[in-house]
Amino acid sequence: MGNSLRQGLRRYFRPEQLALLQAARVGVAGAGGLGSNAALMLARCGVEHLLLADDDVVEPSNLNRQHYWPRHLGRPKVEALADLLRELNPDMRLDTRQLRLTPDNLPEILPACPIWLEALDDPEAKTMLVERALLSGRRVASASGMGGYGGPAMQKRRLGPLTLVGDFSTDVLTAPPLAPRVTQAAALLADAVLEFILGDPL
Repeated sequence: MGNSLRQGLRRYFRPEQLALLQAARVGVAGAGGLGSNAALMLARCGVEHLLLADDDVVEPSNLNRQHYWPRHLGRPKVEALADLLRELNPDMRLDTRQLRLTPDNLPEILPACPIWLEALDDPEAKTMLVERALLSGRRVASASGMGGYGGPAMQKRRLGPLTLVGDFSTDVLTAPPLAPRVTQAAALLADAVLEFILGDPL
């Protein structure tokens, strides 16, 4: 039957673009609302090599905004997400790490990917990943501010090897993390990664 996604992507991308997307290695730090949605968006665009890092399992409170289904409840998020990605594209090359990123394990994990998508909840972990990735020459798409509903528009700010995404004012710790805004932020994160891979849009 072949790879249906690859066949369909030929309608939208030139062969050289597809080659870049298939060869790119992207680390996704966090497989929750931002990470699960952004990872699937990247896969739908032809990115086939992802490292997924998260220590959490799927819970009922995740289903309102994270790309999981009731059948995934109780499973590690990285495993459930890997199954979804392979269902979409059986040629995905996935490295799943069920762990919390720490100063001790980051030096071993960071070199695996030249591009990182930061989708962590903890502010200290976000800062640690972004700073260390940038210092080691990686490019990073990072999110901040997307709580509640309505509110300020989502934005994307490019600062050299770092792209920041969010409304830069709300906080999911003080406002409910709901699907519309979280998914908007995930889409902008995926878009930032595509710019890193393919270059700025024409």
